[in-house]
Amino acid sequence: MSLHDDAVLVLKSYEDQEELRQTYLDHLAAHADGMWKACQDGHITASALVIDPEHGRVLLTLHKKLRMWLQMGGHCEPVDGTLEAAALREGTEESGIAGLALLPGGPVRLDRHHTPCAWHLDVQYAALAPAGAVEAISDESLDLRWFAYDEVADVADESVVRLVEATRARL
Repeated sequence: MSLHDDAVLVLKSYEDQEELRQTYLDHLAAHADGMWKACQDGHITASALVIDPEHGRVLLTLHKKLRMWLQMGGHCEPVDGTLEAAALREGTEESGIAGLALLPGGPVRLDRHHTPCAWHLDVQYAALAPAGAVEAISDESLDLRWFAYDEVADVADESVVRLVEATRARL
């Protein structure tokens, strides 16, 4: 199965945000290349909010290009067999933490936003950090920092706040 087909199945089974979910499905129906950065009309991206429920905190990255505190995530790549694999790869690469495990139940949220390259139709997962996880800044980050749940609204935009709230509701 292709990554495109996996994304369609994931989105068809996602039961929230009906209008936005349909926008994603329409995009994929109209664009055979809709998973890839090369698609100028926008593309599906995958992200993972790294969370440590034991300590009540999330790991955010200060994105090098956007200069905003965000969850880990980005463009899908040909090595990604599934959206989950893309989210887990991005989470691992950008956090430096091995052994992340996605929360079961599929995506936590969808978020569509404009970036310098195009519209990103982000499929957002949550990833549990293993006990004793130690983060490491990647080339894509200016900084990487743990924030208590109630600190996120002070540093990040509403999309990240909503993702943290939805993740906490699923825990």
